[in-house]
Amino acid sequence: MKQFEDKVAVITGAASGIGKAISMRCAQEKMKIVMADIEAEALKKSAREIELSGADLIHVVTDVSKEKDMKYLAQTTMDTYGAVHLLFNNAGIAVSTPSSWEGSISDWEWSLGVNLWGVIHGIRTFVPIMLEQHIQCHIVNTSSMAGLMVPPGGSPYVVSKHSVVALSEVLYHELTLRDAQIGVSVLCPGFVNTSIIDSERNRPDHLKNAFSQKKQNNAHEARIKKRQKAIETGMPAKRVADATFNAIRHNTFYIITHAEETMEPVHIRMNNILNGQNPTLPPRST
Repeated sequence: MKQFEDKVAVITGAASGIGKAISMRCAQEKMKIVMADIEAEALKKSAREIELSGADLIHVVTDVSKEKDMKYLAQTTMDTYGAVHLLFNNAGIAVSTPSSWEGSISDWEWSLGVNLWGVIHGIRTFVPIMLEQHIQCHIVNTSSMAGLMVPPGGSPYVVSKHSVVALSEVLYHELTLRDAQIGVSVLCPGFVNTSIIDSERNRPDHLKNAFSQKKQNNAHEARIKKRQKAIETGMPAKRVADATFNAIRHNTFYIITHAEETMEPVHIRMNNILNGQNPTLPPRST
C-alpha cells in the first residue's frame, strides 16, 4: 500500500505511546482514523488533540482482550466510514515476574489476554471484512524485540510477544496462499519512550493480585530499574510510527526499529537452534 489519503485506519492502544504516534501519522497522511483504547479519559484527550489538527476521526473505548469489544469496534468503524484499510493491532501491556513459575495466573491471563488475544481478536474480526472488500489493505501486529529473543524475567510478556511474531508469520502465509490483497507486518521495537512500564494502571480489578504489589528479589528489582531507565531514554514513538509507515509502503514484513540492540541476540538464538546448542543467555540481559 502506497497511498493513504482518505483510507481508513483502526489503531488499538491509541491513547498513548506508539499507538498515539501512529494515529498522529495517520492524520498527517489525511486518513480517516478510528482510535481505540481501554483508557477512556486518555483516549478522549489524545483524540481531541489529534482532531484539532483537522483529522477526521472517532474514538472507541475498547478492551482488546474481549471479542465483543473488538466486534463493536469493527461495527462502529463500518457504520462510520464503511471500510477499513489499515489495522494496527497495537495494544499491549508489560507484566514483569522474577521467573516463569513465580507471579500469578492473573499475570499470565492479563498478558496473554491483551498482547496475544487482542491480536487474535483483531485478526478474526477484521480480516473477513478486508477480504470481502477486495481492495488493498494492510495489517500491522505489534510485537517487541522480546518476541525475537529470550531475555530472562517477564516470561508472560516474552511468551505473548513471541506468539504475536509466530501468528503474524502464519497470517502472512495464509493470505499469500489466497492471493489476498492484504499485506502483513510485525512491528518489533526495542525500548521506546512510552508509558508501558506503568501498565498496572490499566489492570482489570478481577486480574489484580497481591504479588504484583510486592517487592521482588534484588536481581529482579535491578532488571526492572534498568528497563525503566532504558524506556525513559528510549526511541521517540514518532520514529517508530515513521518506520512503520515506511514498511507498509514497501510491503516489509519485519519492522525492526532497534537493529543494533536486537540482531546480536537474535543471531545467537538462531545459531543455537541451527547448531543444536543449548540456549545462550542474551547479552545485557542480567
